Amino acid sequence: MAAPVALTIFLLILLPAHHALATAAGDAHPGYADTETDTCGPALDLGGSSSSAGAAGRRYGPGLEEYGGGRIVDITHAFRPGMPAYAPGATVGPIVRLKESMENGSDYNLSELSMECHIGTHVDAPGHFNQAHFAAGLDVDTLDLEVLNGPALLVDVPRHTNITAEAMESLNIPKGVRRVLFRTLNTDRGLMWKEGGDMSYVGFTEDGAQWLVDNTDIKLVGLDYLSIASFDHACSAHVVFLKNADIILVEHLKLEYVETGLYMLHCLPLRLVGSDGSPIRCILIK
Repeated sequence: MAAPVALTIFLLILLPAHHALATAAGDAHPGYADTETDTCGPALDLGGSSSSAGAAGRRYGPGLEEYGGGRIVDITHAFRPGMPAYAPGATVGPIVRLKESMENGSDYNLSELSMECHIGTHVDAPGHFNQAHFAAGLDVDTLDLEVLNGPALLVDVPRHTNITAEAMESLNIPKGVRRVLFRTLNTDRGLMWKEGGDMSYVGFTEDGAQWLVDNTDIKLVGLDYLSIASFDHACSAHVVFLKNADIILVEHLKLEYVETGLYMLHCLPLRLVGSDGSPIRCILIK
C-alpha cells in the first residue's frame, strides 16, 4: 500500500503547479496541412456558428458547477437541444419530449428520451471502433466501474498543438496514474457552447494515442469536446485506444475553471446492454 500513497502525495504537491494553465495561442487551433488525414469521410467545410445554446428557458454556459460547499464539481454537460454534434455545423435536436402531459389533460407527465449514445458527455465502450470486441459483447454494461471511479489527474495540454506523442511526453505524467482528464484549447474557445460542430477542435493524434498506450498506465482518458481524437485522426486514434479492451474513453467533459490537480473521479454510464456508448454523469470530488 505504501507505493500508491506515496504517489498520491507526490501528485497532490507537485502536479498542480507543474500543469498550470498554459497561455492560449490565439483563438483558433493551427492547421495541420502536412499531416496525412484520416477523416472517415470527405473533406468538409469547417465553418461554424458562435451563438450560445439554451433550452426550456434556462441558460447554459461555461462556469464552475459546485455542490456541497465546493467539494463536488459537476463536469457533465447538460443534455440539451442545440449542443454541438459530430459533423461540421451540426447540432443536436430535441432530446426529451413529453409523451403524456398534465397540462394537456393527462393524469401524469411522462417523458421520452431519444438520442444517439455518443451525444453530450458520454463514454465509449471497446466495441465502438473494434468489431471483434463488439461481437464479443464488450458493451457499456461490461465496463469496469473500478476504472470509471477513483483518483484522477486533470492536466492542461499545451495550447499550440493537438495531443501528439511530443505533447504527451511533455506532460510528464508519472507511472501509476490510471485516470487522466485532458483540458485543451477546446475549453478556452468555448466550443461546447457554440452551436454547430467545429471540426478544428483539439484531440489525440494517432501517434499521441500510441505514446499513451506504450508509455503510461492510463486506463481512463477524458477530453473536453466531441471526440477523444482530432478530426484528422478520428478513426486511427480511436483504433489505437480501443484495440485494448481495458482502456475507457470519456468525451464532452465540462472543465471550465476547474483547477488542475488530483481529484476523486466518479463516472457512471447507463447499463445499456449491446451498446457501444452511453451518456454518463461525471463528477469530481476535491
